[in-house]
Amino acid sequence: MGMFTHLPAAVRDTLREHGADRPLARTELDDGGWAFASRAALIVTTGGDVTVDREWCDVDRAAADPASGTITVEWVDGGAPLVLRPRTGTSTSFPQALRERVQWSVVHSAPVNLPGGRSARVAVRRRANGELFSQVVGGADLDLSDPAVAAAVDAAESRARSAVGLPV
Repeated sequence: MGMFTHLPAAVRDTLREHGADRPLARTELDDGGWAFASRAALIVTTGGDVTVDREWCDVDRAAADPASGTITVEWVDGGAPLVLRPRTGTSTSFPQALRERVQWSVVHSAPVNLPGGRSARVAVRRRANGELFSQVVGGADLDLSDPAVAAAVDAAESRARSAVGLPV
């Protein structure tokens, strides 16, 4: 128990669900909540409740901004970015653990050039249980109903899957 005795039961339970009785890293947030990097997931708590519980393969990218003291997490599904504000003066390994877990989840990644100068990215990602799967990440202007765009994305996804030995 040790370092988690002060955490609310809901938070402790979520950490245990991910086998994270001992997270790789954690940081206290300005709002009094916490952010945890477990082997399986990014977990954020606010007011004793778990407000974010997402696998690393859901994270498109994460970046720390030393000037503002924030960490911004962008999601592959295009949802609103998560902005974390670690408490000032807390020295933490959290940003490094965040970066390492996202990198661990990316097995293969390649850009896709699309008609009209647009672009997307295909990636093969790894879930916490080791399962590999492919995903396509594009901007809001990614129109898969356009046959030329769909064909380019499908071909790139097939190449990415083939590169890591997944069925095409």
